[in-house]
Amino acid sequence: MQLSYSVPTPLEYFASLVQSDAEFPLLEAAVSLAQDEYPDLDVQQVLGEMDQLLARLKRRVPADAVPLLKLRAVNQFFFRDLSFRANVNNYYDPDNSYLNVVLRTRCAIPISAAVLWLELAQGMGLSARGVGFPGHFMVKVNLPKGQVVIDPLDGQSLSREQLAERLEPYRRQSGLVDEFEVPLGLYLQASPPREIVARMLRNLKEIHRAQEDWGRMVAVQDRLLILLPQAWSEFRDRGLAHAELGHSAQAVQDLETYLANVEEGLDIDAISHRVAELRRAPSA
Repeated sequence: MQLSYSVPTPLEYFASLVQSDAEFPLLEAAVSLAQDEYPDLDVQQVLGEMDQLLARLKRRVPADAVPLLKLRAVNQFFFRDLSFRANVNNYYDPDNSYLNVVLRTRCAIPISAAVLWLELAQGMGLSARGVGFPGHFMVKVNLPKGQVVIDPLDGQSLSREQLAERLEPYRRQSGLVDEFEVPLGLYLQASPPREIVARMLRNLKEIHRAQEDWGRMVAVQDRLLILLPQAWSEFRDRGLAHAELGHSAQAVQDLETYLANVEEGLDIDAISHRVAELRRAPSA
């Protein structure tokens, strides 16, 4: 009897990685996002590169070192020796979100740097987590004497005053001031791996939307909806991108899914009108 094996598509592979929160491989899932742009990417090779970096780091630090010494070693290795930094010349380049490229160029945005930094920090036994801080992803480490919040682009430890200062523009823009003010601690809660990958995808989505690159935006939306199958606004946005591409049937399907599941939305009338237009249009 002949056995036939089919190689999973990149989307099928991604779906297999993110199906369970109990065993969610953050680094592997984050690396796999680049397969849309780099179809020949060997994800396991990238994971192997990170394993090699962690092995180099471990050789520098005694296994029984106290957490603070381990943290200093991670920061020295990541920011000084490996020279990871912000891509200040092209901050909105999609490559800043693709970890295979970030490992090569050492240029990143906060969240991509954070995923790599967390892999090293956790590999060293540190209690480190990502923090979905508004506008700038952070990392935090629990030490015996308290919690340290760190900027993943330069390793700087941030005081509560500095964090509050960074938060102020977001609070004012969102109207979260005075009696509506939210305690700082709520912004410093750990982000689950699923939320981290979703934020990476939404960064890419906004880049492609700004560039009106609808094909790439749909590819990102496909992943977002595998990751968050009840994120109804993502159905809306994918439907609108399909409409821009002239894919009327797919657009109608996504937009009707949005309308069927969102009872109170400011855009319901506009989306209903768009669906009616698309139904009259020939499908590509």
